[in-house]
Amino acid sequence: MPFAWFITFIALTIGTIWGLFYSPADYQQGEIVRIMYVHVPASWWALGIYSFCALISIVGLIGRLPMCFLIAKAFAPIGAAFTVISLVTGSIWGKPTWGVWWVWDARLTSMLILLFLYIGYLNFAHNARQEKTLYAASVFLIIGAINIPIIKWSVNWWYTLHQPASLMRFDKPAIHHSMLWPLLIMALGFGTYTLALGCWRLTTIILERQKEREALLL
Repeated sequence: MPFAWFITFIALTIGTIWGLFYSPADYQQGEIVRIMYVHVPASWWALGIYSFCALISIVGLIGRLPMCFLIAKAFAPIGAAFTVISLVTGSIWGKPTWGVWWVWDARLTSMLILLFLYIGYLNFAHNARQEKTLYAASVFLIIGAINIPIIKWSVNWWYTLHQPASLMRFDKPAIHHSMLWPLLIMALGFGTYTLALGCWRLTTIILERQKEREALLL
């Protein structure tokens, strides 16, 4: 965790300074484009964490490994927070770009559904004291994973105001390297933050469960 926290501090510091002061403004959107250095990494990791939690839950169900459910429980709130950040920064970005704070297009709606899926899972898992409850929460999480490819490909499947992917494309990225590098550095910082905070939360959850078991034995 200390190493992850250190990388987080370095990456976010470099990425923020580079993105705010040294990367160019967009020729169409101007200075507002700089919000992407928060919006895009938050969106990536909101999807990535949910995918990870769903995958680790599948492993837990197949292998009957309770630790997998605790890992999902530890990391899911971080993904929910990133989803909120994505939605809020997206709305702030959308106002000067589209002229509205919110539209019910495919990408935005599916991201909002992702937030509801996170909230539903956390509602299940937060006060779970029995393994059966965590099993049920994990099943809910896995079923909700069908929304992940919908979010990813929504801008290709349906007409939306949201622009298509600029980086994760089959051809070369449609973003200049002067913007790409600070974006990737910020994504690295968000990723190491997720790792550090998730491991800290997992340690806390394990210690709490140990104390509860000790109290029952007494």
